[in-house]
Amino acid sequence: MESRLDGKPKINPEEWVNNYGDYLYNYAYTRVSSKETAEDLVQETFISGLKSVSSFRGDSTALTWLMSILKRKIIDYYRKKSTKKEHNLSSFSSPFQDEEGIKGHWILERAPKDWQRESNSPLREEEFNRIMEICLAGLPAKWRGVFVLKVMEELETSEVCKEMGCTSSNLWVILHRARLKLRECIENNWLNE
Repeated sequence: MESRLDGKPKINPEEWVNNYGDYLYNYAYTRVSSKETAEDLVQETFISGLKSVSSFRGDSTALTWLMSILKRKIIDYYRKKSTKKEHNLSSFSSPFQDEEGIKGHWILERAPKDWQRESNSPLREEEFNRIMEICLAGLPAKWRGVFVLKVMEELETSEVCKEMGCTSSNLWVILHRARLKLRECIENNWLNE
């Protein structure tokens, strides 16, 4: 990145698609689990970048700047999806016993399975990532949004709550339920071979 005469770094939007398109797409796809949505988010990122290219100060690389725009687009995507109808919780079945005052003990059939496997294999890792994408896509939009923003994007709780329009306690309930559903989905689709 060269500096121009005015001291601002030179940025070339004509090279963005070739230089950053695949990286941005892969990042978006792992967060939204939809090829079409990922493509749309990357396209929106490029459009937003073009509209605000004059405000690029050069404090970071063009890729870092575009990534920050894409992250904002992902947050906006989940915020919009979270305002849609909530998932019917009657389809959610807890794996915990709640009888005779005993709480927090696993129902035997729903207890976690042994995940102790060779995890150093790139093939196993690729397979796991594919299953994880499928399982993420199966979550209700708000659950998926909370999980992606809190766990994958590692945003602060207060920021996730603000973006998703929920309270802190509601966030932790949603996150707990999302993790349980993901665990169940992964066990059913990856560990039952």
